[in-house]
Amino acid sequence: MNLTADFHTHTPYSHGKNTVLENALRAKEIGLAAIGVTDHGFSHCLFGLRRKEVSSLVGECRAAERETGVRVLVGVESNIRGLSGKCDLDERDYENFDLYLAGVHIVIKYETWSDSRLGWGGWMRDKLKVKPSARAVRDATTAYLNAVKKNPIDIVTHLNYQTHADAVEVAKCCRDYGTYLEISAKKSHLTDEELAAVAATGVRFVIDSDAHSADRVGDCALASEQIERVGIPLSQIDNIEGRMPSFRFAAFKQKM
Repeated sequence: MNLTADFHTHTPYSHGKNTVLENALRAKEIGLAAIGVTDHGFSHCLFGLRRKEVSSLVGECRAAERETGVRVLVGVESNIRGLSGKCDLDERDYENFDLYLAGVHIVIKYETWSDSRLGWGGWMRDKLKVKPSARAVRDATTAYLNAVKKNPIDIVTHLNYQTHADAVEVAKCCRDYGTYLEISAKKSHLTDEELAAVAATGVRFVIDSDAHSADRVGDCALASEQIERVGIPLSQIDNIEGRMPSFRFAAFKQKM
């Protein structure tokens, strides 16, 4: 399986180790056509990109693209801030970005105090190895569904990482709204059975490394193993074998 592009990489603008250029040079070395530089969104209290840094980020991405010939997309891994689906990338930010990823994280500024259970509750259950309640699954599912419906998200990242939703319902929503589901090569967040059920919805996938260092850019080994094990059709994955996804965010911006 040959990866065409890796749309989920981090730099020191959040908590990645290597610069935009170093990630792009690694992408060039392994033959990728494009990468996404997708540091954590503005509401992340510890590792979030700051709005005052955006112009610098854009400049570095454009310069790295010129130097390497690799398409370097200015992206963000936005935070889903609550059950309403509100994310921390606003329309005022759209002009500066090429790529819109979103996921659930902890240590962020949630929309309301009660919304903090979305991240922290899942984190606690994960650490204590406690099965999530029906309400917790329902709330997480609601947050993902509303995020996809209300925001032009290109890729939902690491679905069911710590916060457990009904993955099939989220996949159906992504399918219907033109949002991709990420198969993460950093860690398998869906069981084989869950991934098979998700694939059966017809949702489109991308494989991403979630690289926090340049040496992991383009690393899709873990994802490839699960894909082969589960038997997901490679035709359902849009960033391999020379294929590139048709992203929702770019189409949305053209209509603004």
